[in-house]
Amino acid sequence: MFRKFLTAAVAVSALLAGSAHAQDVKTAEALRDKALRDYLAWDITEDLTTNIGPRLVGSPNMEKAKDWAVAKFKALGFTNVRVEEFAKPSWTRGEESGWLMAPYAMNLNPVGLGRTQSTPAGGVEADVALFKTYNEMIAAPDGSLKGKIVVITQPMVRAQDGAGYGVAGISRRSGPVEAAKKGAVALLIRSISTSDSSVPHTGVTANGEGVVTIPAAAIGVPEAEQLERLAAAGKPLRIRLNLQSTFDPKDVAWNISSEIKGSEKPDEVIVIGGHLDSWDVGTGALDDATGVAITTAAAKLIGDLPKHPKRTIRVVMWGSEESGGSSEAYLAAHKDELPKIVLAGESDTGADRIYSLQLPAGAAEHPAMKAAVQTLTPLKIYLDRAPAAHGGADIGGLEASGVPVINLNQDASRYFDYHHTMDDTLNKVDPAQLAQNVAAWASFLYYVADSDIDFRALGATAPKAAH
Repeated sequence: MFRKFLTAAVAVSALLAGSAHAQDVKTAEALRDKALRDYLAWDITEDLTTNIGPRLVGSPNMEKAKDWAVAKFKALGFTNVRVEEFAKPSWTRGEESGWLMAPYAMNLNPVGLGRTQSTPAGGVEADVALFKTYNEMIAAPDGSLKGKIVVITQPMVRAQDGAGYGVAGISRRSGPVEAAKKGAVALLIRSISTSDSSVPHTGVTANGEGVVTIPAAAIGVPEAEQLERLAAAGKPLRIRLNLQSTFDPKDVAWNISSEIKGSEKPDEVIVIGGHLDSWDVGTGALDDATGVAITTAAAKLIGDLPKHPKRTIRVVMWGSEESGGSSEAYLAAHKDELPKIVLAGESDTGADRIYSLQLPAGAAEHPAMKAAVQTLTPLKIYLDRAPAAHGGADIGGLEASGVPVINLNQDASRYFDYHHTMDDTLNKVDPAQLAQNVAAWASFLYYVADSDIDFRALGATAPKAAH
């Protein structure tokens, strides 16, 4: 009798588990399909970019954005809305100009790199040392660039996964410091861009206590190519550059968060979001109003269900991604709950369609993740078997501390045409592709939130990659 009872109990348990799994699939598919018809992400993006505008750390607009985020979360019915302030020195752009003076006059229309040093008042004028690549500049003998304005014309390669950004971006990140070591007085770089536009791209460069650097700016692609042709023809080049800016070492920024509270395990948390700040030259639509909108809209769809999933979903609008600091601040504020953070993910590559999913190591064979992959397939999203890594700048601290991350990889083929420029505006957002992002996030998040999946345990037992 006991064996019969045990067999019956196991059968009932399996039936209930199967029934619960089937209900999860049905709910996730319904969320996916509803998201494809929903306009909330577009409305959020439009509201933020139109009514707040550029959101540089330390600017009045960034403080308005903080208040906007609080009001938005409350209006959408999220709970536990929190504003976490942290120290963050700010930088403010001032007057900028740049001219080719010889062999003829031409306006270079530069834009200063984020957090660059200023030139002397009135600017600096010097002969040019032009290099086609960053490595060519590095190879120049020490002292050989003394008194020169260095120009680096290295192009960026277009790629769906944005891989060209890291390669070309070193000119922006490290160029001013390395050129300074060789005696240069200023640096101009070809925009870290996949476009052919004259609109230059900004972006953060090295700065801070103990960093010896020089004034640095970006110029558009046609301008960089023109200088390269002139140099190839043997024409001596001379440039006048004026970059003015100010620093406030005692400023602050904020991470703003809210939650869809879990129904059974509310202390187990999934952390998602995008960054609220932007550069000052545009309205930060693709970078990263859409990331904020995608994750907020996905969580809102789940929050509107008759019953919340088991686990809590926390949406964070990080307050200083562009110039750094929000990841470290978030980790410091939440270090005590790290073991309870089940998973983290960030949307920060625009709004074009998601084409692949990367899971934490060992998770692909879990039933909930198999179901998630099946639900994502109609969205033309495939499972990339490589384990997720580098889930986002703002969750970098969590990831380094052992929190599992996911990558819902967006098509970045055109993202680097616009990001960090005055062209990063609402009209670059494709509403249909934006909705596809929300559909992917909402359905995937539901599976994780309503399951007992332990990504850490799965990762510990996953086969190690061969070396």
